[in-house]
Amino acid sequence: MNILIENEATIEYLTAAGNWTKNPHDGKRFSATMVAFRAAKQGPVGRFNIVGHIPETNQIINLNHGQSKGPPGESVEQVAAAN
Repeated sequence: MNILIENEATIEYLTAAGNWTKNPHDGKRFSATMVAFRAAKQGPVGRFNIVGHIPETNQIINLNHGQSKGPPGESVEQVAAAN
């Protein structure tokens, strides 16, 4: 299972380059849910979900949710760079 940050409004996943993609296979993988949660909370993502993606079945499991400090639509490079 891969741990990803999902933009709640657009159902897109944060990539390692700091962009958003509809394809969860291209999302940045985090080592743990709390690592992803802390990264998303600090960045300008807006409302987000921390999800588990099972590549074999392409299933998404919602693990946690929250809202970041910044408004959505700004640069997300700092979130993508977080481990």
